[in-house]
Amino acid sequence: MSKLKEIRTKLNLTQEELADKSGISVRTIQRIESGIEPKGQTLKLLAKALGIEEKELLEKEDTHIKINSTLIKIINLSSLPFTLIPPANIVIPLVIMFAKKQFDPLAKQIISIQILWFIIAFIIFMLSSFMKNWFSLGSKFILVVMILLVLSNVLIILRNSAEIDKKGKLFFRLSFSLI
Repeated sequence: MSKLKEIRTKLNLTQEELADKSGISVRTIQRIESGIEPKGQTLKLLAKALGIEEKELLEKEDTHIKINSTLIKIINLSSLPFTLIPPANIVIPLVIMFAKKQFDPLAKQIISIQILWFIIAFIIFMLSSFMKNWFSLGSKFILVVMILLVLSNVLIILRNSAEIDKKGKLFFRLSFSLI
């Protein structure tokens, strides 16, 4: 079932009713429901008529992707033991993803989050070492920053794991993928 047909049937609209509401011909709606991707003005008119965002009509069906939630949790939780060694919290899940050929969007999101966390943590750590010198902060300042960074990563990993259990998706997710 196409995304348009799925949304249209949820709203209890016939193709003719949607055509009247959107100003698009029934034939065009039939083509889109058969697999043609809507573009330009057609996409805008359909989204407006259905009361949704345009990107929702362009999303691919999730029914084709079989998600192995156990493997996704393993990929996510494999970062946990390596939170003290930041590059490993990226490499280990990446190795598991490639070894198990688990290239679905959730696995890529988990690794993207770890890459982004690593970049941000590195920047914060470097800034904190400069701040320690600039503001004559105590020697424990950097240790506190490191502990907070590690705890933030542990929180991200555990919260995502809980959300995978409950809803089969991530709590912390990006609108883009780094891999």
